[in-house]
Amino acid sequence: MTGTLNELGEHVAHALPGAVRAQSVALGELTLTVDRARIVEAMTFLRDDPRCRFKLVMDVCGADYPERAQRFEVVYHLLSLEHNRRLRVKVATDEATPVPSVVGVFNAANWFEREAWDLYGILFADHPDLRRILTDYGFEGHPLRKDFPLTGYVEVRYDDEKKRVVYEPVRLTQDFRSFDFLSPWEGMTRQVLPGDEKAAAPAAPPGPAKPGGAA
Repeated sequence: MTGTLNELGEHVAHALPGAVRAQSVALGELTLTVDRARIVEAMTFLRDDPRCRFKLVMDVCGADYPERAQRFEVVYHLLSLEHNRRLRVKVATDEATPVPSVVGVFNAANWFEREAWDLYGILFADHPDLRRILTDYGFEGHPLRKDFPLTGYVEVRYDDEKKRVVYEPVRLTQDFRSFDFLSPWEGMTRQVLPGDEKAAAPAAPPGPAKPGGAA
């Protein structure tokens, strides 16, 4: 299997001189790293070539590596029903450089590319309708970037008085607390458990009657 996949990678690299930057085989799948500017050419070849016939794009997703100059990878997962084979294609880009859209080659890539733009901020040139698809149109930032804050920038709620959804700055409902990870019985040094002080103290029982009357 590995030899067959390596042969397929060499076939693609030979047919597209300079387009394939690297290739590898792992877990029974071939991965090709392709020059960003030639992704449309490469995807068209992979779809139409008799030895490839990758007719279906199963997924297009992003990956973020902030330490790299080209921090983003766009990853395409293709399937050939004719040859019962899968293929992974990668291209690299940065925050400002768009990746050519492959919607003209695979219609199914439309929403996948919109999702990559929405969640990572990866631009796709010549996309027919590049807009947010999972977050709201007024959302700030791209939530799957590694530098996006875990709490986000704004929170959304429905305002019953205004009868609409409103955006407000994120507010933490309680301060961070430190835990000692002891059980309540190991960590308790007081005689009165928290909350017991709120209970009314029982009335003292009456003492014994004094003998005799008043002087």
